[in-house]
Amino acid sequence: MARSHHRKKHREHVKQFRQSHDTATSAGSNGKATTIVMIVGGLVGFAVAFFASGGVLLWMTLGLILGAAGGYFAGKKIDEGN
Repeated sequence: MARSHHRKKHREHVKQFRQSHDTATSAGSNGKATTIVMIVGGLVGFAVAFFASGGVLLWMTLGLILGAAGGYFAGKKIDEGN
């Protein structure tokens, strides 16, 4: 059974926790597009290289690196636009 005399302390703690994390995430949200677009670019580059080379590891690695590099620069452009 819930003990109501503990709930007030818990509620205050949760409220303070949310406030401290809300300010941190809003200030650090810049630069997120770079990471996301870089990961997606790497996956797309890997997939294209996989199907184009028939599964040769060298070309898949090269496709992954080139896709991630392209995604990084595209993400930087997106972040500069905001």
